[in-house]
Amino acid sequence: MSDPFQPGTPDTPAPSVPPSAVRAEPAEARAGWERETLEKLVFATLDEQRRARRWRTVTRLAWLAFLVFLTWALLYRGASSATSKSLPHTAVIEIKGEIADGGDASAEAVVPAMRAAFEDEGAKAVVLLINSPGGSPVQAGIINDEIRRLKAKHGKPVYAVVEETCASAAYYIAAASDKIFVDKASIVGSIGVLMDGFGFTGLMDKLGVERRLLTAGENKGFLDPFSPMTDKQKAYAQTMLGQIHQQFIDVVKTGRGKRLKETPELFSGLFWSGQQAIELGLADQLGNLDFVAREVVKAEELVDYTRRENVAERLAKKFGAAMGEGAVRAVRNLPALR
Repeated sequence: MSDPFQPGTPDTPAPSVPPSAVRAEPAEARAGWERETLEKLVFATLDEQRRARRWRTVTRLAWLAFLVFLTWALLYRGASSATSKSLPHTAVIEIKGEIADGGDASAEAVVPAMRAAFEDEGAKAVVLLINSPGGSPVQAGIINDEIRRLKAKHGKPVYAVVEETCASAAYYIAAASDKIFVDKASIVGSIGVLMDGFGFTGLMDKLGVERRLLTAGENKGFLDPFSPMTDKQKAYAQTMLGQIHQQFIDVVKTGRGKRLKETPELFSGLFWSGQQAIELGLADQLGNLDFVAREVVKAEELVDYTRRENVAERLAKKFGAAMGEGAVRAVRNLPALR
């Protein structure tokens, strides 16, 4: 009979495990899990940093490409406009739409184009291709003055060719040209000045609305549509309009000279067809752009000097506007000083 306590017998009890070993196994597993998690976090952070660096690099390269394209477009535009020198041609400058500051027919846009045309040795004459209902007398006055100055300096003729409309401030510009050509159905004239607006004082009285306007200066608010206009203020505005109107009349008389056939309605603000304008001396003869280049200037080749925004300039303006908007937002988000 075997000894029950002898090692190796079936009834021998399993060796006991120390309590410290039981506790150590979960601790080691927990330490391994924490190490694995930390490694994942470190690698994820490194990956995110690498992606951020790549994105910054791509962004910088994109801006560099944009600046290179912008420079190329501007230089290409200048080079292309210079290729027309030497060959005889008729220089064309479009004056279309409202004549206003910041617009396509503003003095800022038209005057540089005229200077380039007059300075080009190949340009035999400058043609203003006009289709405008008018606009600012200030912008028109600047263009008119510059036309007369450039004519005197370079000795080149200037012709105005009217398409659909040449009225008000547009005619102010055309009056500086040597000859005005129109279509028989063109609208020409409107030699006058206006100041318009609305008055709501009667409606406010009916609705029981009180206008509370505070000013420093007796006449500071006399153009306010919610305040009544006094007879004195109306007379003052009328005097100012009359002065500007007389300036307009003087410009037309200086430009057209003895060709004008003055009538009581000539400077009343009325407008006429092209045929009527010729009869009144406001225009010289019928003719379009091709006719003037071929028969008058004797240079059929047309070169457009009109200043137009190219793709690069439009992108630059949008970029500038976006940067300005971002700066404003940044300033607004600054913490207030308290």
